[in-house]
Amino acid sequence: MSHNTLKPGAILIADAHCAPWRRDFIDFLYALESGTIVTPQLILMGDVFDMLYGPIPRTYEYNTEGLDLLNRLSEKIQIIYLEGNHDFLLGRLLPNIEVIAREHQPLILDYQGKNVALSHGDQIMGMGYEIYTALIRSPFILGILRMIDTIGNGFIVSRLERMMKRKKHCRPIEHFETLIENRLNDLKTEGFDVLIEGHFHQNRFFESADLHYINLAAFACNERYFTVQSTYNMPLVYESVFRKEPL
Repeated sequence: MSHNTLKPGAILIADAHCAPWRRDFIDFLYALESGTIVTPQLILMGDVFDMLYGPIPRTYEYNTEGLDLLNRLSEKIQIIYLEGNHDFLLGRLLPNIEVIAREHQPLILDYQGKNVALSHGDQIMGMGYEIYTALIRSPFILGILRMIDTIGNGFIVSRLERMMKRKKHCRPIEHFETLIENRLNDLKTEGFDVLIEGHFHQNRFFESADLHYINLAAFACNERYFTVQSTYNMPLVYESVFRKEPL
């Protein structure tokens, strides 16, 4: 399944980090299902679930409600899911959704004659990160983790849960623009006009050379989502808050 158009009115959500202790994204999906919020296209920018690793059954048992909602919604609207570093190897869990693995990002879509690149945002993060992300996706490593988790009655997932609950998602990154400039120097940006990423949770927009760069806010921090509704020389995405005031 392949789509090459970013639709007017599309909704982009990044870094919801959905978990049993963080259900705001579930409520958002119910709002979509009920028609309270309307969109022709839902684009999930990665780390939508805090722990969802396709080969580890306990992690998708953990997220059954969210997965069921996404699969029901996929029968009504187009959904594109860019895998992140918290949610990957998802294809068989979301059969009607176009799942874009890390190695196939950025996904380039056309919007009113502009090439818009979409990525979770964890490319070009250094050799150490590349080794880490290859290991966590390795079928061999995941097989061992699945076996240990099964034998240990959920030991691995329970340990990860404690770590995730302690993690602070909402904080500014010092010298963020310099970080992005350095990454863009190594990222092949020829061929697209706009790059939209999640991962960093910064809610920052700026121009870099001939590229318009957008880093989306994390839905987990303040329930912000973004709607594509630009016109000529206007912003590409507009920010909304689902329910509560920013933290």
